Amino acid sequence: MKRTRAFILLFGLLSGLGLTALARAQSAPAAKAENVILITTDGLRWNEVFQGVDEPMISKVYGNISDTNAVRKKLWRDTPEERRALLMPFFWGTVAKRGQVWGNRDKGSLVRVSNGHNFSYPGYNEFLTGIPDPAINSNDKNLNVNTNVFEWLNTLPAYRGKVAAAVNWDVLPWILNGPRSGIPIWSGFDVPPGTRRMEVPSALTEMVEHGRTVWSGVLLDTFVHYAARHALKELKPRALYVSFGETDDWAHEGAYERYLRATQEFDRFLAGLWELCQSMPQYRDKTTFIITVDHGRGPAPIAWKNHGREIADSAYMWLAMMGPGITPLGERTDSPMILQAQVAATVAAALGEDFRAFSPRSAAPINSSPRPDR
Repeated sequence: MKRTRAFILLFGLLSGLGLTALARAQSAPAAKAENVILITTDGLRWNEVFQGVDEPMISKVYGNISDTNAVRKKLWRDTPEERRALLMPFFWGTVAKRGQVWGNRDKGSLVRVSNGHNFSYPGYNEFLTGIPDPAINSNDKNLNVNTNVFEWLNTLPAYRGKVAAAVNWDVLPWILNGPRSGIPIWSGFDVPPGTRRMEVPSALTEMVEHGRTVWSGVLLDTFVHYAARHALKELKPRALYVSFGETDDWAHEGAYERYLRATQEFDRFLAGLWELCQSMPQYRDKTTFIITVDHGRGPAPIAWKNHGREIADSAYMWLAMMGPGITPLGERTDSPMILQAQVAATVAAALGEDFRAFSPRSAAPINSSPRPDR
């Protein structure tokens, strides 16, 4: 009897200690990153991200594809999982396995724009500042009155002088408000007076000068990739914003095969930036990647080329994260809806900082806790 009572007491004591330890583990804050990189590509549809090549678009009529058999052989497979892995092997082979991905509408995961306009300046403003501003209703080069999260990080002692941006669209230095933010920005175009330009090798500058042959206000993504790599190697920022954009422009032109190639290149650039980070002690296993878009697009086979208020589907987008503190849950299903405005506070939260303490009107950070999906 005494032994039984002693066993019960001992079991109770050990159980209590175990529960206490479990409670502490559950309440302990998640690991934070020492660095964060926000990477966006303009207007890449959730459909291709989650389903791969869209079969109706393998067409001369709808996709402007001359050799449909070659595209089908290269990118078409029977299941969405096979197709998307072919299109974006790094995204699905590394990002999804090491982090989390949201936005597959077919599986109850919604990520959407909340500014109501569904085009670029309102979208960039929303995810950079956390505020869907109704006053921003054009892509005109007006200096943004809203403070973005990178500008704010640059005011904090731990990050001052350790924030940078490499951008592909000529309007982005205005959206980032270069003169006020003070962060070094790389752009292949003119910037607002007073903007601090990021220094890059002269060879890159010369290539850009002679490489603006496709669009008047958008650079080829390969230039942005090299500028971002240079920033990581030489400036070693703790917070970096990188914007790519060929996906949007090829889509507007109705060139589906080139849109797919731009998507593949974007995936390759993601891999290159991640591999570079993993090769550098400052960044290796200490860096969170947040990857998303500024807006969605319309459905295939007709409306996919465009986006805007009148195209409801273009409000739907996607988002992915991997790095310290991000539980590797992969593709999320039946999860709470995420708004584009949550990205800004999430960038700060990755570093353990509270952007909303500075900007109460900005949206809350994304909850990436390991709560199981329904």
